[in-house]
Amino acid sequence: MRVLQAMAGAEHGGAETFYERLVVGLHNAGVTQKVIIRKDQGRASRLRTGGVDPVELNFGGMLDFQTSRQLKKIVGEFNPDIVLTWMNRATKMMPAGAGYKLIARQGGYYDLKYYRHCDYIVGNTQGIVEYLKEEGWPENRVQYLPNFVSIEKAQPVSKAELSTPEGAPLLLSLGRLHRNKAFDVLIDALPSLEGVYVWIAGEGPERAALETQARAKGVEDRVCFLGWRQDVSALLASCDVYVCPSRHEPLGNVVIEGWAAGKPVVAAASQGPTELIRSGENGLLSPVDDSEALAQGISKVLADHELSELLVMAGRSEYETYFTEKAVVEKYLDFFNRILDQS
Repeated sequence: MRVLQAMAGAEHGGAETFYERLVVGLHNAGVTQKVIIRKDQGRASRLRTGGVDPVELNFGGMLDFQTSRQLKKIVGEFNPDIVLTWMNRATKMMPAGAGYKLIARQGGYYDLKYYRHCDYIVGNTQGIVEYLKEEGWPENRVQYLPNFVSIEKAQPVSKAELSTPEGAPLLLSLGRLHRNKAFDVLIDALPSLEGVYVWIAGEGPERAALETQARAKGVEDRVCFLGWRQDVSALLASCDVYVCPSRHEPLGNVVIEGWAAGKPVVAAASQGPTELIRSGENGLLSPVDDSEALAQGISKVLADHELSELLVMAGRSEYETYFTEKAVVEKYLDFFNRILDQS
C-alpha cells in the first residue's frame, strides 16, 4: 500500500499535531508514504525525527499555480493507492482522477464545496460524520476514524520557574488563545478557586485581552500564560486537573491527552467533550459559558480524592481501549484496505 498525505495547515493547531502523529504512526506500521507539508522548519524537523522526510511546498493562495503543478508531478511519480488530504487547501489543490482513492480528513464542520472531487471523507468524531451525512454526503463514503494521542513519560515542569508554589493545586489548559476556547470562562472561574493556579499553554489573538481580564479579576499572579509548548507531557505531569473550557470544540484531543496522562478532566459541554465524556464516570462536564459551574466541577475534583481517582481510572481505560496509536492506526489501515478491495 502506497499512501500520500498532504497537509497545508498552520504552524500550530490540533489537526496539525495529529497529522504529525499519524504520519509517524503509519511509518511505524511499515506503510510506504509520501508526505507533503506547507513549508515549516519545525514540522519538517519533527517528522524527520520520526523517520519521515517530508516534501515542503508553498500552498499559497488562489494564484499559487506552482504548488498545484508540483502536486500533480509528485502524484504521478509516487503513484499512490491512497491520498489523504487535510483541510481545505490541500484538498482543493490535489489533482483528481489519477487512479487513487482521494480521502479528505476533517476535524471540523467545514464547507463541503472544497471536497466534491473526493472519494471519501473521514470525520474524527461521530458528530462530524453526522454533519457530513446531513449535508448530503453519501453514507457509504463517510467514515469515522478517531484521533490518537501519544503521551510520553516526562519529568514535571518546575513550578518554581513558573512562579507557582510547590503545594498549590494546579490546573492546566491547552489550546489556541481564541474566543472558541473560552479561556476567559476559566479565568472568570478562578476567583472562586482560592489558592488554585492555572497554566494556559497556547498563543493567539486573545492573549492581550485574557491578560487584561486576569488583572481585572485580581488573579494575574495565579495565571501563567506559557505560549506554545512542545513539552505537553511534562506540563500534564505537573498538573492536578486538566480543564477544557471550550465554547466550540469539535473533538477535544486535549480530553484524550488528559486521560492518557492519568489526570482527571473537567470540561465544558461543547461538541467533542460531550461525545467523549460521560459526566461523573470518566470526567466532569459543566454547561458552556458557565464559569460558576466550571469552578464547582473543579472544586469537586480537587476536594474529593476518591472521585478524582475514579475519573482517572475510567479515563485511562477509555484511552487504552480506543485512542492509542496502535488502535487508531489499525482502524486507518483497515479502512484503506477495505476501500482498495472494493476497487
